[in-house]
Amino acid sequence: MIVLQDAYFYFLHRLFHHPLLFRWWHQGHHRSNHLTPWTSFAFDPPEAIAHVLFLVGIALVIPLHFITVIAVLSTMTIWAVVNHLGLDRLPANFPHHWCGRWFIGPAHHAIHHRQYRFHYGLYFTFWDRQLGTQAPYYDQGFDDVTH
Repeated sequence: MIVLQDAYFYFLHRLFHHPLLFRWWHQGHHRSNHLTPWTSFAFDPPEAIAHVLFLVGIALVIPLHFITVIAVLSTMTIWAVVNHLGLDRLPANFPHHWCGRWFIGPAHHAIHHRQYRFHYGLYFTFWDRQLGTQAPYYDQGFDDVTH
């Protein structure tokens, strides 16, 4: 479920950054110049509906236990809050750690809020790496982005 949600989120998020859609579907989320946990809850209504449709659609195709739905919603919420804590909330070497290379953390997503053309994923860095939307300097460090 998490892998499906991550793929859906990546492609939808990237679509929301298209110039024709951004203003109406996703700009509200990017109004936060300084990331806080509350930023993770800032959605424009069309974007919120699109995310809900995924969960409803999956539940119609794959029979999910109620506990699974709660676990996915909880994971998504906690992950989103953590990823909106800003650049300096995890150790500076997190992107170089095996976990930081595969999982999205606060630094990864903070770069997205500063440079919209990078980092569209939700949980994993896989799609960003495969489709060329990983910031080229992310693996080397991101000191230049913090200022």
